Amino acid sequence: MRSRSFDDTTWASILLLTLSLAALLVAPGSGLAADAAAGKQLAAGCTGCHGADGISQTLLTPSLAGQPDEFIQWQLVYFRSGTRKNEVMQPIAQALNNEDIRNLGAYYASLKPPKPEATSETDALARAGEKLAAQNRCRSCHSDNFSGYLSGARLASQREDVLLKALRDFKSGVRVGVGVASMGDVVYPLNDDDMKALAHFMATRP
Repeated sequence: MRSRSFDDTTWASILLLTLSLAALLVAPGSGLAADAAAGKQLAAGCTGCHGADGISQTLLTPSLAGQPDEFIQWQLVYFRSGTRKNEVMQPIAQALNNEDIRNLGAYYASLKPPKPEATSETDALARAGEKLAAQNRCRSCHSDNFSGYLSGARLASQREDVLLKALRDFKSGVRVGVGVASMGDVVYPLNDDDMKALAHFMATRP
């Protein structure tokens, strides 16, 4: 097995991000309660890429509708800090304060998730992905029906191209997750066909 290691700078960055989000989630004061209505107003500028009601029709752009509140917040914190790189999202996230991030998390979590991509009982690729999901215990972080839990993303009915890119990015080390090395360790032994099967299976889950 490959040994995954992080230098002191990486661990310091991870710790700082963890403490930042913890403060964001539990900060005392009047800003604690998230305002989904305020989040909806902020999200008006997001529809061009992420779609009306958070359901994306854009290549390589995720649907946000139905994602767990904490997951949305984590990703915005990652973009804001520069830990997760994206030339579009970074400047957007850097303009958000903690209250904005809480409100956006609450809003997208309140939306009905997208419908899954079509499949059939004889979909061999989906069946292969289902086996891989069981072998890699995807339910332990993403919930029994892959609808996401806390900081674990909703995978069910997400765009297939988005899911495949995420798996490839975790494998290459381009993207980090809340669990630090967990996703990298999961995808390390997978080949590209495995990742295609997993992405297809998740995209076709209701």
